[in-house]
Amino acid sequence: MTGTVAINEDGTVHAEGDAYAQARRCLEIIERALKPLGASMKNIIRTRMFVTDISRWQEYGRAHGEVFADHPPATTMVEVKALIDPRMLIEIEADAVVED
Repeated sequence: MTGTVAINEDGTVHAEGDAYAQARRCLEIIERALKPLGASMKNIIRTRMFVTDISRWQEYGRAHGEVFADHPPATTMVEVKALIDPRMLIEIEADAVVED
């Protein structure tokens, strides 16, 4: 998979200023991308979170933890200077393994 940011269906930034809501939105988009492959979030083995303010790690982590509570993947969180839009607080990449 590739990374995703928190955008709405119309391309606007989702939940400006809300780190938790943006993380949840990224994970919803990832989950939606997996479904056509016959996969789910349980197929994810690794995530990478690129955040613009690592002091908000608990907000990002809470969203991640809720989604992956029963099957936590290997995870990395790193702070980056900026994402493509300054209103975006997080980008999440996910690697999934899907059987044929």
